Amino acid sequence: MTLKMKRSTLSGYENEIARPNISALIALSEYFEVSIDTLVKTDLSLLSESQLSELERGNDIYIKGSQLRVLTTTVDSRNNENIELVHEKAKAGYTSGFADPEFIKELPAFNLPFLSKEKKYRTFQINGDSMLPITDGSWITAEFVQNWNTIKSGEAYIILTVNDGIVFKVAENKIASSRKLILSSLNPLYKPYELKIEDVKEVWKFIHFINSDLPDANIPQEELQKTVANLKNEVNLIKMKIETL
Repeated sequence: MTLKMKRSTLSGYENEIARPNISALIALSEYFEVSIDTLVKTDLSLLSESQLSELERGNDIYIKGSQLRVLTTTVDSRNNENIELVHEKAKAGYTSGFADPEFIKELPAFNLPFLSKEKKYRTFQINGDSMLPITDGSWITAEFVQNWNTIKSGEAYIILTVNDGIVFKVAENKIASSRKLILSSLNPLYKPYELKIEDVKEVWKFIHFINSDLPDANIPQEELQKTVANLKNEVNLIKMKIETL
């Protein structure tokens, strides 16, 4: 597809000497596969590299029928996006300050060379036992999800909610049918619950986790059966001694 527009006309738009009319906006929208809403309402110069990459891949939130979510982020000295660290003490502040550049700038930040530079990541510290075997205090690194319709059922997400703050759960996507997410824990002691999409502020897809706890030894089944058998024998011997007494 070619952009049927004179170079001088396009230069006028780029230099803000002239403004495109409706016909020109339609032509630009079709050529770049970006909605007119995005062209008119969004300052593309403020978008991060990962957000621009999403637009280049055709993931325009306005086209998908929801609001464009411009993420507040920080970059390093080479203009690479940082991974900001939201530790336990910062979680309460993050609930209200997640869109505040000053708050995000104060968070510790780092980079992981094996993660894609075209995507945005953030690390959150979780608490509690609802996601065991991922233990209390673990660090969850997750990828920013701009289009919530792409949430995949059965996968884990960090979700910033209106009422419960930051939660880490396995999601079932019911947005299309009922505008809800069903959130479940890995720990079966916790029951699933519904979350209205209106109560969601941010969504981050689970990538990996880090913790300092050494996992329990994995006892082979045969050895476990022997251990159980020995315990049964010891119990029987104790019973016999009690009966003789």
